[in-house]
Amino acid sequence: MAAPKYHFSQEAPSDALLSDMQALNKFQDEQFSQLVTIIFSFLVEPSKSARMLQQLDEFAEHHGISAGPLKNVVKNLLSVLNGALRRNLAPALLKEDLTNLGVTEERAAYLESQWKSNLVALSRMAMGQTLMVNQLVDMEWKFGVTAASSEVQKVGNTFLQLKLVVNKGDRTENVYMELTLPQFYNFLHEMEKAKSSLEYFT
Repeated sequence: MAAPKYHFSQEAPSDALLSDMQALNKFQDEQFSQLVTIIFSFLVEPSKSARMLQQLDEFAEHHGISAGPLKNVVKNLLSVLNGALRRNLAPALLKEDLTNLGVTEERAAYLESQWKSNLVALSRMAMGQTLMVNQLVDMEWKFGVTAASSEVQKVGNTFLQLKLVVNKGDRTENVYMELTLPQFYNFLHEMEKAKSSLEYFT
């Protein structure tokens, strides 16, 4: 039987990652939902890492769980979610990856729903970090319309594909993103605010 192909990474997952993903199935429902809330709060605000570590310590103490293994599970789940974020994965593709990693259908569906509800905030954060850390050299874009999709409600939706060329100091790098129309308008609004700020100070 061929090994499943993953969308979040081109590399095959390690045994440790597979083991930690399957460990998510051992949590009680309430524990699992609390853990997912902690993780998504950190993904939306990655500068709050100290808060997340404190929350994980409190979570471990409250539920009588060893903090070391818990942090390994969280680290590996974050690596999957960050990979999905870099590739701007649709919720259904993330769920497919999670089930292929050994997460139960019910738990994968819960993570899919959280990913779906946080996707706009996560995309905004990822784009903001790219533009904040690196100088934007050039930008290309093109609009498209979804002609076919496994998710019926997406058919006919307009989307925007962005290619950002950023200066990494010693080289330039292309960053590709795909945005829905509302995400694009939000991005445009942020760019206009940045332009106004720059004009004010020059």
